[in-house]
Amino acid sequence: MKDLFDPKRSRREFLCLAAGGVLTLAGCRTAGSRAGAQPLYDISLAEWSLHRQLFAKELDHLDFPKVTREDYGIGAVELVNQFFKDKARDRQYLADFKQRADGFGVKILLIMIDGEGSLGHADAAERSRAVERHYPWVEAAQYLGCHSIRVNAETGGTGTFEEQQERAADGLRRLATFAADFKINVIVENHGGLSSHGAWLAGVMRQVGLKNCGTLPDFGNFNIGAGQQYDRYLGVAEMMPFAKAVSAKSNDFDEAGNEIHTDYRRMMKIVLDAGYRGFVGVEYEGGKVGEPEGIRLTKQLLERVRAELVTSQPA
Repeated sequence: MKDLFDPKRSRREFLCLAAGGVLTLAGCRTAGSRAGAQPLYDISLAEWSLHRQLFAKELDHLDFPKVTREDYGIGAVELVNQFFKDKARDRQYLADFKQRADGFGVKILLIMIDGEGSLGHADAAERSRAVERHYPWVEAAQYLGCHSIRVNAETGGTGTFEEQQERAADGLRRLATFAADFKINVIVENHGGLSSHGAWLAGVMRQVGLKNCGTLPDFGNFNIGAGQQYDRYLGVAEMMPFAKAVSAKSNDFDEAGNEIHTDYRRMMKIVLDAGYRGFVGVEYEGGKVGEPEGIRLTKQLLERVRAELVTSQPA
C-alpha cells in the first residue's frame, strides 16, 4: 500500500485516507461515481476545441494526445480529419500518431469527417462517390482503434423533407454496411440544415435500421436554416436513442462557470435518462476566452454537473 503521505496522491485521496476508517478511499471517489461503480460518464476532448491553434500551426496534430493528457488531464480524444486530411492511407503517419497516443495513455475514440461529399446528394452517382470517399477513413479509424467515424447527413437542400430523409438514409446505409466489416460505427452529428432537425435525423436513423449507424448529439448545433433554431433540448432527446457519442458544445460562460447558452444540468439529465454512459466530448468553440481556458471551463462544468447528478442517483 502506498504511504499515506505519498506526494502522488491527490489532496482528495489524502483527506479520505486520513479520515481513519470513517470513509474508505473507494467511498470518497464520488466524482461521477459511487464506490465500486462506473462513473456516470467519462470526459473526452474534441480536437476542434483547439482548431485555432491547429490552423495557425501553433499546435501540430501529432502532439494533440500529449497536450490532451498533460495540459488538460483528459485521457480520450475525438479527432478531426481536417487536421490530417491527406493522411487517411498513410500508415506510417497513423502509426506514429497511435504510438504517441498510447504512450500518453490516451484513447482515440472517433474521427470527425468533413469535406468528403454529400451522403444524401440528389444525384445518385455523386452520392455513391461520397460514400466511397469515406472508405479510407473507416479503415483509418479501425487502425487507430476508434469505435466510430462521425459523418454529415448533407443533402444539398433539394427535395421534400421525406425525399431528403430517404437519400440520407441510402448513403448512410451503404457506408455503414461497408463499415460493419471493420467493426466501425457511422454516426451523424446535428451539423446544420435538416441534420439539426431532431425528428428528421431520428427518422433517418430508423430508415437506415443498422446497429452500427447512430447519432452524435451536439448541444449547440441546431441552426436549421432561414434564421430558425430547433429546440436544443428536444433535439438532443430525439437523437439520444441512437447516440454512440455526445458532444458538449460550449461557447460562453458566466461568472459561476456555467455555459450561458445551454443548461448543462438539464442537458446531461436528458443524456443520462436515455441510458447513455459513454464519453462526453468537450468541444469549446467560443472566442471570449482562449481555447485552453475554454476547454478547462467546459471540463470543470462537466465534472461539477457529474458530481451533482451522482448524488441524486438512488443508492
